Amino acid sequence: MADIRAPIEQEGTKAVLKSWLKKLGDPVRAGEPVAELETDKVAVEIAAEADGVLSEILIEPDDEVEPGAVLGRISEKVLETVTTPAPAKAKPESEAAVPPRASIASFDPELRLSPSVRRLLIETGLDPRGLPGSGKGGRLTRQDVEKALEHKSPAAVEPGITRIPHDRMRLQIAEHMARSLAIAPHVTAVFEADFSAILAHRKAHKDEFAKRGVALTLTAYFVAASAAAMQAAPAVNGRWYEDRLEIPADVNIGIGTALGERGLVVPVIHRAQTLSLFGIAEALQSLTDKARDGKLARADVQGGTFSISNHGVSGSLLAAPIIINQPQSAILGVGRLEKRAVVREVGGTDALLIRPMAYVSLSIDHRALDGHQTNAWLTRFVQTLEIWPAG
Repeated sequence: MADIRAPIEQEGTKAVLKSWLKKLGDPVRAGEPVAELETDKVAVEIAAEADGVLSEILIEPDDEVEPGAVLGRISEKVLETVTTPAPAKAKPESEAAVPPRASIASFDPELRLSPSVRRLLIETGLDPRGLPGSGKGGRLTRQDVEKALEHKSPAAVEPGITRIPHDRMRLQIAEHMARSLAIAPHVTAVFEADFSAILAHRKAHKDEFAKRGVALTLTAYFVAASAAAMQAAPAVNGRWYEDRLEIPADVNIGIGTALGERGLVVPVIHRAQTLSLFGIAEALQSLTDKARDGKLARADVQGGTFSISNHGVSGSLLAAPIIINQPQSAILGVGRLEKRAVVREVGGTDALLIRPMAYVSLSIDHRALDGHQTNAWLTRFVQTLEIWPAG
């Protein structure tokens, strides 16, 4: 008998079982995916450890999964019978005739509702009794509840209000953000950066990069400048734990990538301090494509030590604080690039010039970092961008 276990190391606040890729009694081979987990960052396939038959399912779809938990078991021999959930006990006829309750703050345990289904029922006010279940043994799934909402009588919904049930990713992102803000005292410092040098460099080299199949974006420069700025304040690359601050030698930079209405993921460029600008641009393009195609692997979102939110691409000048991706100590925000009038000294005289400028911010966990480290990091980051060599 071989156990099917969730990974010990988990990227994200928590995981839920998204689906079983095999049914009870199905034959499986070692290395073959049998289940899929989902966190607020990535979906992960769980492979069988041995050949055999899926003989037990211990965790159902939509249930929360702890790291290392046993999801099910594989029998090494074909079984005549497989373990199935015990059928729900029949209720007395008199009890079944009781009309639905007005409040559903608690549910009959015999319904075997998963946490996400339970939350959705509470949020929408639907009574689970009477709803058809498509899960194993007639169990009610999240999809069943969402389908019932689609067919709910319009008269039961307040006019002018559209109800959109939270999907699994949105709920997990919400929990992750709320937890970070609750445990970490966020402080934000804001600098202004002149993008003239990197825009000139990009104009001179983007065609060369394109011929090699890679797009040269401004984000690639932000990653490179962030890695350089870690030399001025290494603790910005740290991770806060209750008994220590860990500062890794490698700078692994996560890039917030919007997925439209589906939420946000943060793929990681590993060992950014060792990469050339081309290497960073190449890694960035690969990760962004995989994120938007839903093909990120677990390794693609693990091990981040610092994060960048390029929120200016959607139009905002400044966002503060940007919520830190725990247990990291800081996150960079880059606002919208726009031409501004600035005063510069030219030939010993002040001159009013038009320059491409943007606000850059560093939101820090004040438990791990102080103001002088924050400002030292931002100073080096801005200097790196503004004196970028033309060649």
